[in-house]
Formats: sequence, structure tokens, C-alpha cells
Amino acid sequence: MSFLIDSSIMVTSQVLFFGFGWLFFMRQLFKDYEVRQYVVQVIFSVTFAFSCTMFELIIFEILGVLNSSSRYFHWKLNLCVILLILVFMVPFYIGYFIVSNIRLLHRQRLLFSCGLWLTFMYFFWKLGDPFPILSPKHGILSIEQLISRVGVIGVTLMALLSGFGAVNCPYTYMSYFLRNVTDTDILALERRLLQTMDMIISKKKRIAMARRNLFQKGEVNNKPSGFWGMIKSVTASAPGSENLTLIQQEVDALEELSRQLFLETVDLYATKERIEYSKTFKGKYFNFLGYFFSIYCVWKIFMATINIVFDRVGKTDPVTRGIEITVNYLGIQFDVKFWSQHISFILVGIIIVTSIRGLLITLTKFFYAISSSKSSNVIVLLLAQIMGMYFVSSVLLIRMSMPLEYRTIITEVLGELQFNFYHRWFDVIFLVSALSSILFLYLAHKQAPEKHMTP
Repeated sequence: MSFLIDSSIMVTSQVLFFGFGWLFFMRQLFKDYEVRQYVVQVIFSVTFAFSCTMFELIIFEILGVLNSSSRYFHWKLNLCVILLILVFMVPFYIGYFIVSNIRLLHRQRLLFSCGLWLTFMYFFWKLGDPFPILSPKHGILSIEQLISRVGVIGVTLMALLSGFGAVNCPYTYMSYFLRNVTDTDILALERRLLQTMDMIISKKKRIAMARRNLFQKGEVNNKPSGFWGMIKSVTASAPGSENLTLIQQEVDALEELSRQLFLETVDLYATKERIEYSKTFKGKYFNFLGYFFSIYCVWKIFMATINIVFDRVGKTDPVTRGIEITVNYLGIQFDVKFWSQHISFILVGIIIVTSIRGLLITLTKFFYAISSSKSSNVIVLLLAQIMGMYFVSSVLLIRMSMPLEYRTIITEVLGELQFNFYHRWFDVIFLVSALSSILFLYLAHKQAPEKHMTP
């Protein structure tokens, strides 16, 4: 009876997560497109629902909600379904919609879709060769074999996003990195833009007048025929007439300059708005967060370097370790086990909420940047693939943030994975991503003032 009650709770939550994923799909991703393939919408919503259910089960592990046998069953069920979606279903439909957009392959799209899926499976399986994630104890299609490869891709993605976010967040929030933009700078750039537009209009008038004169003189109708006649008409000009080719080249160059000036003007206006926003209470709050995240970024880079150099992976979760150090230093009586449970619950909850929110925002921006009416279905399936792998790898990494007694079922379900490898791999990719982001943002910040100062 208790198993049925526990299952009804899980099914109800999955239906709610599915509905939220469906609304997000309709209201955010596809609000500007017509939904032609409902299978894409269903796959995206199901992937989102089972991904969120794994996070829900992590919370249930800490709080002790549901029986342990029920939690184990639903952990196993969720992992099997999410792996079936990520490894078999989504790659097949991505290949199917890619082939459907090619007219020559339209009649045999099912055959070519299977071929693309087999190609994906080959490279997906070969992905395990360079990494210490294989175990001869497990079968070819065991959960351990699949989740180990999904984990490598997901952890790599998480580390890249985390490294860039750790650097970009303080750079975006802190007013220290804002350029000093005045109304004089904006007016000077707008004046240059207007002068460029006037020059473009003037030269286009000259081209129109020259063509009208040529037409009136009959030179347009009496053009020499043949290949050499075409070359001569382009390179040469009649006596007393304008060189249309040269003027057109000047117009093209000026139009490109006007586009660059317009973008720079928009950038200056946006920077000025950010300066005004930084003076408000909310802006000062985000500025404080920027300093906090900058300290966190430096600490994270330092700890990642230490972990890589000394090949170190923590065996105790950070919350329990931090409380033990504080209690021993202050010499006070404190129930470490009780408070580590509650603080871990809050910490894991914050990680889960921010992960889901941040990933959905990133997916929305990415979709709007590259989607079109023909590619939208393929891109949504790619986003579902990324989302599922991201959330599965989050479970692998969040496990270390949980006290030891709450990891038991998660460890049993995930199997004999090399958990230490995934943490070391995350540190390596995070360090590379963070240092590359620092270099990129430094060069961009350094070149921005020079670009606006050029006459």
C-alpha cells in the first residue's frame, strides 16, 4: 500500500514537471513558430520531467520522504527512462528531422535516419575508450556503461558553462568593469554615423545620375556583347562619365562602416544604461554580488588547481567538513550531523533551482540565436539532449555535496562508476574554461575603448 502511495506522489510530480516543460516549450521556445511536430514537444517535456524528477529524488533522500525501497525503484526507473531517451530516442529523431529537410533523401528518410543513429552510437561508444570509465563486469547495454559515457559529455558541458559563468558573472555585475561613457562620446559617434550616411546617399545619387546620363546617351542599350565586352563595360568608363564600379565599391565600404558605427552606438547606449542602473539600490546589490562571485571565482580556480596538482578528491561533503572545522576551531558543543543535514538540504536545493533556471535561460537564448523555421525541431531536440545530459551529470556531482548516509541509494543505482574521475575531469575542464574566459574578456575589455576612440 505504501508503495502505491509513493508511486502516486512520484507520478503526480512528474505530471506537473511535464506540464511545466510543455508550457515552457509553447510560451518561450516556440512562441514565434508554428508547432508542426508534436513528437518534438513531447520528447522535450518528457526529458524535462524526468530530469527534474531526479533532482526531486535527491531532495527526498535528504528529507527521508518515501520508503527507501520506493526511492530505489523510482531512481532505477528514472535513470532507465532518461538513458533510453538520451541514447536511443533523441539521436534517432535528430537524424530523422535532418534527413527530412533534405529533398533528395526524403523518400528513404527512415533508412538514412537509422544510418545516422548507428553513426552516433559508434562514436558514443568509442567515447569510453580514452577515459577510465569502463568495467569488464558490466554488460554492453548496462546502466553503468551508458551513464558513464553520458556523464563524460554532461560533466564536460557543466564545467565549460561553470567556468565561463564564474568569470562572466562578476564581469557583468561589477560596475568596476564598466567603461566611462558620456553624452559627448555618444554624440560624437552619432555624428560620425550621420556623416557616413550622408556620404552613402551622396554617392548613390552620383551612381543614379551617371546611369541616367548613360541611358540618355544610349550607352546602356548599345553595350558590347560577349565576354570581353562585359569585362570592358565593368572596368572602363566613357569619357566624362563616372566610374560606377569604383563608386559602388566605396558605397559598399561605407555601408559596412555604417553598420559597425550603428552597433557601437547601440553598445554605448547600453553601457550608459548599465551605468545609470548601477547607481540604483538594485544595481548596488548586484555590484556587491559581483565582488562576492569574484572572490568565489578566485577560490574555485585555486581549489581546482590544488585538486589537479595533488590529485585530490574530497571524501566528506563540504558542509559537514566546514561545520567540523568551525566547531573544532571555536571549541563549542554542536550537533554536526543534525545541522549538516539541514544545511545540505538548503545548499542542494539552491544548486538545483539555480541549475534548472540557469540552464533554461541559456537554452532560450541559444535557441533564439540560431533557430529558424526549418531547423527549429532539430535544435529543440539538441537542447533536450544537452538538458538531459546536463541534469544526469549534475546528479553525479551533487552526490559529493550530500552527507555520506544520504548517498547510499544514489551510489547503488548509479553502479560502480569512477566518481573520483568525474570530479577531477570537472576540475580540469573548469580550470581551462575559466582561464580562457578571463583571457577572452580581458582582450574584449581592452579593445573596446580603443575601438570607440578611433577617428
